[in-house]
Amino acid sequence: MALTDTKFREDDRSLDQTLRPKSWDEYIGQELIKKNLKILIQAAQERGEPIEHLLFYGPPGLGKTTLAHLISRELNAQVKVTSGPAIEKVGDLASILTNLSAGDILFIDEAHRLNKLIEEILYPALESRSLDIVIGKGPSARTIQLELPPFTLIAATTRIALLSSPLRSRFSGGTYRLDFYTEDEIRKIITRSAKILGIDIDEGATAEIAKRSRFTPRVANRLLKRCRDFAQVEKSNLITGDLALKTLDLLEIDPVGLESTDRMILEAIISKFGGGPVGLQTLAAATSEEKETIEEVYEPYLMRSGFVERTPRGRVATRRAYEHLGRNFAEQSTFLA
Repeated sequence: MALTDTKFREDDRSLDQTLRPKSWDEYIGQELIKKNLKILIQAAQERGEPIEHLLFYGPPGLGKTTLAHLISRELNAQVKVTSGPAIEKVGDLASILTNLSAGDILFIDEAHRLNKLIEEILYPALESRSLDIVIGKGPSARTIQLELPPFTLIAATTRIALLSSPLRSRFSGGTYRLDFYTEDEIRKIITRSAKILGIDIDEGATAEIAKRSRFTPRVANRLLKRCRDFAQVEKSNLITGDLALKTLDLLEIDPVGLESTDRMILEAIISKFGGGPVGLQTLAAATSEEKETIEEVYEPYLMRSGFVERTPRGRVATRRAYEHLGRNFAEQSTFLA
């Protein structure tokens, strides 16, 4: 199973909770976002108010959930965690909101999957801290307005374009985009995680894992743990560069971090569609992958690494993709013509 598989992404709890940073100093990367959040938190504390609502977006595994927990620690506030798909009915949201205490933080992951009716109920809750509930049906229906305690909503999404404009505008505290990490930042994260897990690792292994981690902390930590498993089976007390290479080769992760599914997507674009352009739905059918998985999990890294370009007509494989797969770029068909 690929390390970027949706089952891994949806079960964030599978990662050791001890690996989550407990302070701003332990949280490596996203420096500008941290600076803005520190100012926001300090100003709110000085006023004795909860911070304003926040929206984090970006590819999975970059630390959106971790930031929400860090903010709750800084504010010494309780955080209630849920997700967009889990809130199916208005009653579900009403139950969550009415059980909040003053100063609590409500964290909603995968906010782009919120039902539109749920969004409508959220608007007054975010703006005026009130919850409008309709009781009954037809002419006898009446509306009850419940006052809510001061709280902060922190939402996270991998697809901000799917959030309605009215909902996006309610995040008065700011909308922050988390970007991929640098290789140096990933090395620091691996070194920190290795100490927490009690693993000895040399610089060669750290560099090799960082290079293949897709610039994503979640993937780096999983690779580190798989190397730990390999070292344990090999009766080694140290993860060496050679041992890390054997583990990564076994996982079919190549030197630039591409997995078998990444290569299958590139191969499909090149071999079946002459390098593109090819539509997302057609590409999903050709690779037997869900289009959401391609768009949310694999495509961001392929585009960032320069293997795929997104055009109005569809996805196109770049010269680098051809070279990486050992194919001749000049042999592509007239699809690009």
